[in-house]
Amino acid sequence: MSRIGNKPVSIVDGVTVSVTDGNIDIEGPKGKLSYRHRPEVSVVVEDGLVKVSRGRNDKHSRAFHGLTRALVQNMIVGVKDGYEKKLELQGVGYVCQIAGKQLKLRVGLANELVKDIPDGLEVTCPDQTHVDVKGCDKQKVGQFAAEVRSLRKPEPYKGKGIRYVGEHVKLKAGKSAQ
Repeated sequence: MSRIGNKPVSIVDGVTVSVTDGNIDIEGPKGKLSYRHRPEVSVVVEDGLVKVSRGRNDKHSRAFHGLTRALVQNMIVGVKDGYEKKLELQGVGYVCQIAGKQLKLRVGLANELVKDIPDGLEVTCPDQTHVDVKGCDKQKVGQFAAEVRSLRKPEPYKGKGIRYVGEHVKLKAGKSAQ
């Protein structure tokens, strides 16, 4: 049984947390996030700590207990430090660029792929083969990075495609390796 939900979350300096009618509002230097928690759990702020508790001990209540605590922790870290995912393009002629609120990718297809950048995210291209996604919402950062990666996943024979920085792609032997 997980005991993550019982562990209190400490509120770091520069971050304010308020709970009203099931809404958790967290504000910090990187932005403002809010979350409406489930009625199975209750959230209380006291003495610089956020405490999450559950009323019942059934399976769903236990699951939402740990989930709510983890989400509150991620929100506090996000508004204080922010989250970042880095992607790299590998392949001859693969380039990326930012044009307004759009990410444009040329990754070996007949036409250029265009991905709209959601609000609340900061997407930069430090060079033509790297994309940095930053934001205070962990879910938005991860989701956008995954969507960009899914446009051209790394293929297993040459390793060409869009991958996370540091991701290892296991290459298969080709036809001639018999």
